[in-house]
Amino acid sequence: MKVDRAAIYEAAKTLSNWGRWGKDDQIGTLNNVSPDDLVNAGKLIKKGRVFSLGLSLKEPIQSGLFGGRWNPIHTMLATGTDAVAGNQDVPSPYLRYADDAINMPCQASTQWDALCHIFLDDKMYNGYDATLVDARGAKKLGIEHVRDKMAGRGVLLDIARFKGVDSLDDGYAITNADLDACAKQQGVEIRKGDFVIVRTGHQERCLKKKDWAGYGGGNAPGVAFETCYWIREKDIAAICTDTWGCEVRPNETNEANQPWHWVVIPAIGISMGEIFYLKELAEDCAADKVYEFFFTAPPLHLPGAAGSPINPQAIK
Repeated sequence: MKVDRAAIYEAAKTLSNWGRWGKDDQIGTLNNVSPDDLVNAGKLIKKGRVFSLGLSLKEPIQSGLFGGRWNPIHTMLATGTDAVAGNQDVPSPYLRYADDAINMPCQASTQWDALCHIFLDDKMYNGYDATLVDARGAKKLGIEHVRDKMAGRGVLLDIARFKGVDSLDDGYAITNADLDACAKQQGVEIRKGDFVIVRTGHQERCLKKKDWAGYGGGNAPGVAFETCYWIREKDIAAICTDTWGCEVRPNETNEANQPWHWVVIPAIGISMGEIFYLKELAEDCAADKVYEFFFTAPPLHLPGAAGSPINPQAIK
């Protein structure tokens, strides 16, 4: 489809979930996950194997191409060398210990975007005014509202493996047809309330080369703009990928930066996960042909935040 400003606003209008769950709603498509869905998702745990989907915070993925984000800085505040040197032995009674701190943007690595992260003109999801996000944080749609909602049936769509490649090429746009064909080949059905995780192989390519140049904001494979219609049709709870920004880069238009974001967060109200580490999960799914699992990825309880670091878990 042709992507321009008109197409963006048409999609936002057509696919809008504003008011669907009430004028005060702050969790968007996570409303699609019912208590029964959670119970049934728990039944997907068959072999007791847990896969961590969080990328190491020591990977230098941020390149400064977007928003001034920096890579996490891990600082030791107290160490074993201090302890052995006797530096912690006064005053008495003393305690020998290690302690540390981390300094990072909330979206510097594997993370959720909060629903206050993207504005459509001067509005956020559900019609909230963008000015409700100020220097003190978000007064509406902060990440804290979903801190107990990020659990349910997870589904991996391994598009790279489906296409027979280790990694999709930068600029490859994953279409609705790709998503449906991949699901069909894998023998998995996409259902209402699912947490859909899309693997492009892009992150693994960077890990293998030990080269993150361009990963954080540069060219990448990703979902096409048209998938905003697929997301709304399937009524999924969240969408996640192994890339920095989910959607294809270069974008499909020069009339907007990240045009898919303009629709899926502020209009549809879907939670978006980015920078997911998927190598081990994908290998296991390919081996046992089971692409569904119990998924959980609670954000930090950080009121007013526009995003949160996470260490997602897929349990099979």
